[in-house]
Amino acid sequence: MAKAEKGISTKKIALERIDILFERAKEAQTKPELSVRYVSLAREIAMKQRVRLSKRHRRSFCPSCHAFFIPGENLRVRVQHGKIIYTCGTCGAVTRIPLNKKTESR
Repeated sequence: MAKAEKGISTKKIALERIDILFERAKEAQTKPELSVRYVSLAREIAMKQRVRLSKRHRRSFCPSCHAFFIPGENLRVRVQHGKIIYTCGTCGAVTRIPLNKKTESR
C-alpha cells in the first residue's frame, strides 16, 4: 500500500477547485453551455474525491440538467405550504426545500 504524502490533502485541493469552478460558472452566466460544463466538472471532482458539495453549491444548480441557476432568467422561486420551490426554466425540474420552523422566527 502506498504511503500518504504529507502536505495539502487531495480533498482540500478538490474543495478549492470546486469553489473556483462555481465562481467561474457564476461569471459565465451569459453563456449557459459554459456554466453547465463548469458545474458538471465540479460535480465530477466531488464524486471522484468523495467530497460533499456545500449546501450553497448544491442549491445553485439544477439537479437534473446541471444548469446554473440565475433567479429570474432560468429559475422560478416560490414559497408554498412551508416549502421553497425552485423550478428550473431550462428543463422544468422542481426542487422542494422544506422551511424549518426554527429558521422562520430568525
